[in-house]
Amino acid sequence: MSEREITIRNNAGIHCRPSGVILRAVQNEFPGHVFTVSKSDGSECRVDSILSLIALCLACGDRAVLRCEGPDEERALQQIGDLFERDFDFPPHD
Repeated sequence: MSEREITIRNNAGIHCRPSGVILRAVQNEFPGHVFTVSKSDGSECRVDSILSLIALCLACGDRAVLRCEGPDEERALQQIGDLFERDFDFPPHD
């Protein structure tokens, strides 16, 4: 198992839309890998559902630890960790 410290940079935190982007990347790019993310307050979740990520309440500036277990852990941590640290710029809804 490998791990990486991440800092949330998205102004609105990890809400529905960023969670969806992260989850799709996990499912499409890294099948067979297990990801977990934990906050400094001890709360933790598996990165396997949007609701799990939302319930973790990751806000802008929060630091967390992303862990990965699987055949390509280092590449997986780099790619998925970068998504957690991305400042998403979603267009507004009409």
